[in-house]
Amino acid sequence: MPHTLDADAVRTWCGLALDALGRARADIDAINVYPVADGDTGTNLYLTVESASRAVDAAFDGHAASPAASRPTLADVVRAMAHGALIGAQGNSGTILAQLLRGMADVLADGPAQGSPGADEADGLRMALRRAADLAYLAVAHPVEGTVLTVAVAAAEGAERATGDAATVARAAYEGARTALQATPGQLDVLARAGVVDAGGYGLVTVLGGLAEALSGEAPAALAPVRSRGDGLTRDALAPAGTHGQDPAGCPADSAADGGPAFEVIYLLEAGDMAVAALRERLDALGDSLVIVGGDGLWNVHVHVNDAGAAVEAGIQAGRPYRIRITHFDGAAARKAGADGPDRPGPVVVLPDQHGAKGPTGGPRTERTGRAVVAVVPGDGLAALCAEAGATAVATRPGEPPGSGELVDAVRRAGAREVVLLPNDTELRHTAAAAAAQARAEGVRVAVIPTRSAVQGIAALAVHEPGRSFDEDVVAMTSAAGATRYAELAVAERQSWTMAGVCQAGDVLGMIDGDVAVIGSELAATAETVLDRMLASGGEMVTLVLGAGLPDEVAERLERHVREGHFAVDTVVYHGGQPTAPLIIGIE
Repeated sequence: MPHTLDADAVRTWCGLALDALGRARADIDAINVYPVADGDTGTNLYLTVESASRAVDAAFDGHAASPAASRPTLADVVRAMAHGALIGAQGNSGTILAQLLRGMADVLADGPAQGSPGADEADGLRMALRRAADLAYLAVAHPVEGTVLTVAVAAAEGAERATGDAATVARAAYEGARTALQATPGQLDVLARAGVVDAGGYGLVTVLGGLAEALSGEAPAALAPVRSRGDGLTRDALAPAGTHGQDPAGCPADSAADGGPAFEVIYLLEAGDMAVAALRERLDALGDSLVIVGGDGLWNVHVHVNDAGAAVEAGIQAGRPYRIRITHFDGAAARKAGADGPDRPGPVVVLPDQHGAKGPTGGPRTERTGRAVVAVVPGDGLAALCAEAGATAVATRPGEPPGSGELVDAVRRAGAREVVLLPNDTELRHTAAAAAAQARAEGVRVAVIPTRSAVQGIAALAVHEPGRSFDEDVVAMTSAAGATRYAELAVAERQSWTMAGVCQAGDVLGMIDGDVAVIGSELAATAETVLDRMLASGGEMVTLVLGAGLPDEVAERLERHVREGHFAVDTVVYHGGQPTAPLIIGIE
């Protein structure tokens, strides 16, 4: 069913785009061959949209917490989206996507889409897509066709040809972009040689697919594969199955490995328009892949150079640079060859936020040693338990799952050369994968074990042994997590349909492996039923993780129930302190 282009639709769009990029991230990384084959375009796009999505959520939360408990307007949300993308933009691809979103926000915040629905709303979206493409071209020092820029223009042209409501316009923009993406190998030799389409363009098509779905209520046609044959390219329709070719902007297709610039330099910059114009000229003379996006005093600067110190100094002369990030392209080919492999070269140096920063040797670099575990946990008690076991814990807050940036920070805090990451939540699988990819680019060997519950994380942590080889340790931890079934007790907030029937507000729900299996009226009795169902198929150890405020008497009753009804099954109890789930159960 078509949806109005309003604040809720933008929030839905961000969520759909983030989820779609999470699924396509590895495929986009794999086809990243231009301008530098460093295998990170999908990850960079995911991190950029994640930052935009979190900014949109914050806009909703801020209005809900206000005395008037108001709802944000479309203008509030699109501006938050653009700002979030700007400050969180990663790499060429993310920087250009941030500018595309800014262009759309410029129009949607005060254009025709603020008026009556229908034709005005569709016109606003057409204008927004055209403004986005125009701004993106202006942001790139030397635009090249066959990149994300070409795809953005095709999206705008498709929208302008369409007649109908905003949903129809969004679908036309998606189809136009998808068609243009198929043609990118014929526009850029490096893509043709690799037999892929442009990676940045692939990411943009993915984001536009989220917009089309948010407005129409229907997912657009899936991308079909683009593959290479010995005698040339075969282009079907396009797809998340090993397609593509690169990052975005228009830059020479060279890297440090074949004579191109050695460093990627990125920073946020507070400066005026005149100073940025002078900065653009100076950086253009220093290197290539120059993209400067933003406005209103805040800019995101991206450039590939041989003299990273000079690029930072140029920013200092223009204004106040911060979040300075310098990546060495040395070993990019090796990273590409082993995208998910262990020790990926190409160190990243994050410089301190001060005017005295000098370049890639200007910031301290801690020597990493040994192995560590980073675990996401839902309560202070579990965080303390992980800390006792030597793990670095990332405590979640109700309704606020950690972003990939938080997970990367935790990996850095661990200070280890090898890290095992335990997300402990199905919804965090894409976030954890993106964080791992970013950490690998910083030289850390990272393995993500797909734990879906805190009890699976506890089981994995229990068998962790830093003394054995990394691969053996990961296999053992994965095996322990996989052998642990999990359940969670929760209280229904409203009447709804479940796998176990209709529940009413206040009912106790027993969820086994993520699905509602039992509906009860009292927590302990419902937990006993859940335990009996799970132990019917066997088990040696029961783990009970008590939520905040759950009395010890409940744990004692459940321990007694297991002891009396299930011979030779041990029980261990932890005070997790999680604020949302009164009880988490694990069966090993």
